[in-house]
Amino acid sequence: MKLERVNVTNQVIAYLKKNIEEGAWKVGEKIPSENQLTKELGVSRASVRTAIQHLTGIGVLESVHGKGTYLLDADAESWQSREDMITAKDCEDIEKVLEFRQIVEPEACYLAVLRSRQELIPILEEHLEEMKRNQGNKRRFVSADMEYHKAICKASGNSLLAKTMTRVFKETVRYHEQMNDIFGYREGIRYHTSLLAAIRANDAVLAKELMYEHLQNGKDQLRKN
Repeated sequence: MKLERVNVTNQVIAYLKKNIEEGAWKVGEKIPSENQLTKELGVSRASVRTAIQHLTGIGVLESVHGKGTYLLDADAESWQSREDMITAKDCEDIEKVLEFRQIVEPEACYLAVLRSRQELIPILEEHLEEMKRNQGNKRRFVSADMEYHKAICKASGNSLLAKTMTRVFKETVRYHEQMNDIFGYREGIRYHTSLLAAIRANDAVLAKELMYEHLQNGKDQLRKN
């Protein structure tokens, strides 16, 4: 079977779904390799890989290093609800992630100051101290950094916002660790210290502006490198 060269990746996804629905592969079985699918469908390996990554991201397939790709879930009805989930694949473009965060987090910061300032302050103090203690330990520093931001989102009082951002942070941990190699520790601590000071001062407008500036700085640094 050869695919027409229009939306090739989507056609590969459709082909794989059709075969799964028709029982070509059973749950637990290995599906054809990337090379096999490339030859069979007459498409690039990149298109096949992207299609497999998509289905892996929504829990239909599982890729095992050195062994191949296996079918995890053959229930087509369950796939639809997961198609719109945020996955690691969606978060590979870290500049887009920062752009998304810049749209959402400044407002979350503003709401957090208005709604939960007193409860939020000691939580942010703890995470900031954790960041300071772990300068030089990238994994722990980034973990404390992300907990700081998640705490603000939770304190916004909007559960939809908090859950969405928690998912984004979960899928971008390794990318944020890579970003830390670019940004270093000092800038992160400086911005988080300023944010905490604005929240302590009950200045929702300043906190919102600082969050926007913080994320814009991240985008600027990323472009420079």
